[in-house]
Amino acid sequence: MFAVIRTGGKQYRVMPNTVLKVEKLEAEPGSIVTFTDVLAMGGEGALTLGAPVIAGASVTATVIAQDRLDKVIIFKKRRRQNSRRKNGHRQHVTVLRIADIIAA
Repeated sequence: MFAVIRTGGKQYRVMPNTVLKVEKLEAEPGSIVTFTDVLAMGGEGALTLGAPVIAGASVTATVIAQDRLDKVIIFKKRRRQNSRRKNGHRQHVTVLRIADIIAA
């Protein structure tokens, strides 16, 4: 069984017991997070689409860690002007393990 959830402005296809990195959520490691924005569910050849979400469906996940992604280098250069700017950024993410998918 799989589900498509929406969090942090992005959509993720999740299955039970998978590890997922999403935009930072305010939750402590070890706590349970519930997602109610379930856009689609499927399994055994059946697909259920929401309009826009499936009423009563939810996905629960356990927070593994609060982490940061690899550094992304932003380099801007204007040619022939000796103008350069280098900047780095590490995005904060929450690492989740999907525990259960609850159908409507």
